[in-house]
Amino acid sequence: MNPTTLLWTALLALLPISELRGAIPYAVLRGSDILAAALLGTAVNALVPLLAYLFLNTIHKLLYRAGWYRKFFDRFVERARAKVHAQVEKYGYLGLMVFVAIPLPMTGAWTGTLGAWVLGMEWKKACLAIIAGVVVAGIAVSLLVAVLGPAADTIFFKAFR
Repeated sequence: MNPTTLLWTALLALLPISELRGAIPYAVLRGSDILAAALLGTAVNALVPLLAYLFLNTIHKLLYRAGWYRKFFDRFVERARAKVHAQVEKYGYLGLMVFVAIPLPMTGAWTGTLGAWVLGMEWKKACLAIIAGVVVAGIAVSLLVAVLGPAADTIFFKAFR
């Protein structure tokens, strides 16, 4: 994998919009071996829960001091928890892993981490569930790219042509 493709693949795996859905196809369509693309993309995307928890805990602690933020945040969290309480109780960390593993828009490591954080799930268990979901998503995207071949370009991103 050339340095430019390596850098863009890592960046795409780290970004919330693309994650593995963008990183793996990008690298393969740029001539990289699918195994190398999958390993790099998955490894970088697996860093997301750690980075996101660090960011959320730091920024949240600073902002929580402001009354307007505290009021908004507490109301938001109360509503979110009320809406999904039954599902979280029923599926817990396994549900979080499955949610992250589905390689569709609005699912993935960033959304899973934000959801787990807002819902107050234990961060170590949530990180393990999210990383497991990232591994499953990496396998799923890699298989899809392998099956589709060059047609993966039309499904994943026309913007890179």
